[in-house]
Amino acid sequence: MSLTIYRPAPSKLAERLLTLNCELAEKWLVEFLRDEVVRRRKMTQAVIGLSGGIDSALSAALAAKAFGPENVTCIRMPYKLSSNESLSHAEEVAMALGVNLETIPITDMVDGFVCTQPEIDGTRLGNVCARCRMVILFDQAARLGGLPIGTGNKTERFFGYYTWHADDSPPINPLGDLFKSQVWALSRYMSIPESVVNKAPTADLVKGQTDEGDFGISYRLADEILALLTYGLSKEQVVDYGYHPEEVALVFGKVARTHWKRRMPTVAMLSDSAINEYFLRPVDF
Repeated sequence: MSLTIYRPAPSKLAERLLTLNCELAEKWLVEFLRDEVVRRRKMTQAVIGLSGGIDSALSAALAAKAFGPENVTCIRMPYKLSSNESLSHAEEVAMALGVNLETIPITDMVDGFVCTQPEIDGTRLGNVCARCRMVILFDQAARLGGLPIGTGNKTERFFGYYTWHADDSPPINPLGDLFKSQVWALSRYMSIPESVVNKAPTADLVKGQTDEGDFGISYRLADEILALLTYGLSKEQVVDYGYHPEEVALVFGKVARTHWKRRMPTVAMLSDSAINEYFLRPVDF
């Protein structure tokens, strides 16, 4: 499916729903990290996989504010197909934030398995890379006595555009309720380098690949439709706001087909104390 050209005039309702008070959002997310990591888990070190993209850059910036840059370790984990630009952008972000930066290549780790799978395709390769990176992040967090911090935004989560039990594995995620367009806004507010903010988001496995090319729709247009759908409008009502039926169906379909990825593993209940099905902490109610 071809990429939809983003229209410059979003509906007023979508525009209002996506408008972010960046000053308040920064303060809230910094306190969220302090509360979840320091107060609840009694840790002070954060570990983040720094890809050279905007999401991990913003998570790193928030962590640096929350814990101090000296307590944040960012790790570049390039595969042999990763672009040099991604590595240089990650370094640019780390230098701007003053955080610790380490590089742990995953090529040998990935290829040790891939060589046994002669017909592996791009999707499977991407999943293997994502899961190898998460193994490294949790291991390095254990080495440092810290906690991995997530980097997935709300749009990706709604679209299921991540590897299950990999990108979504960190127990703390400050970006999970920010649409991609809000990530852009907050990143500019927090002075993330323009080279990172302005580049096309990509999984960085195939030259020329972009997230939006995979979606068949731009992030900004998808965010408008998602904002209206999550506000409670039906598909038909979203169309009445001026969005093309095929665009609305595309977004709605991606959300519906990936609901399972946003849930914990489905457990067969045998008692009235099944964890998360029946047994909840007071904070879970």
